[in-house]
Amino acid sequence: MKSFEFLSMKREEKPRDCGITMVLDKGLGLETAKSLMDISGEYVDYLKFGWGTSIVHEQEIIKAKVEMYKEHDITPYTGGTLFELAYQNNKLHEFFEEARNLGFPAIEISDGSINIHHNDKLNCIKRARQEGFEVLSEVGKKNPELDKELTIDERIKYMQEELDAGSSLVIVEAREGGKNIGIFDKSGNAKEDEIDYILDNFDGNKILWEAPNKDQQVFFILKLGNTVNLGNISSDDITSLETLRRGLRGDTLGKL
Repeated sequence: MKSFEFLSMKREEKPRDCGITMVLDKGLGLETAKSLMDISGEYVDYLKFGWGTSIVHEQEIIKAKVEMYKEHDITPYTGGTLFELAYQNNKLHEFFEEARNLGFPAIEISDGSINIHHNDKLNCIKRARQEGFEVLSEVGKKNPELDKELTIDERIKYMQEELDAGSSLVIVEAREGGKNIGIFDKSGNAKEDEIDYILDNFDGNKILWEAPNKDQQVFFILKLGNTVNLGNISSDDITSLETLRRGLRGDTLGKL
C-alpha cells in the first residue's frame, strides 16, 4: 500500500493502452537500474536503450538488464540509431538475430540520422514484425534543418503508413534535448497549432510524444490529460512525471 494513497488520483495499471511512459536508458549500471525499477518500475511501460549504447557495453550486462526490465512488465527495446547503423551496413539479418539473442522483444525503426527511402523503411517495419518483434517507429530527422523540410502533411502521411505497416506506436521526434526539432521551437515550447493539426488527422492514442523536459510534459498533460503517451523521459524523472500525471505537483494540482 502506498503512503497517503487516499490523496492520489488513480492511474490505469499495466499493461496500459494509454498514459504510456517511455524512459531513456543512456547506460545505467545493472544494480542502479534494478534499484530504480524496484521503486518506480510500475510507472514505466517502455525502456529504450538509447542510440547505440548497447554496442559499448558487455552482452551479459545488456542481457541481464533486458531480463530485469521484463520482470517489471516493461518492454525494453533498441534505439533507432542502432537500427540505422545496421541498415547502413547491410547487417539487418545480424541485427535482428543479436536483438533476439539478447532478449529484446521490441525494436525502434527510424531514419533520423540517415536517408532511407520511405518504402524501404516500411518494408523494414514489416520484416521486423515477421521476425517476431514489436516495432516502435519514429518520424522526423535529428538535424533541425533537414527536419524542417518535412511538411506537417508529410509527417502525418508517414506516421499513418508506418502504423499501417505494423508499428504499435509512432514516435514524434524531439531528440533528448527537445528544442528546435519537430513540434518544439528553439526554446523548447510546443507548437500547439501543429500538434492540433496532427491530432485532427491521426489517432492520438498511437502517438508517443517525445517530451524530455518538464515544461513539455506539463504542457501535454494539461492539454491532452494524464493518459497522454510520453517518451524520452530521463531515468531521473520517472517519479517526477508520475506525480505530474496524478496532480501531485503545483503544475498540475487541481487542473486534471
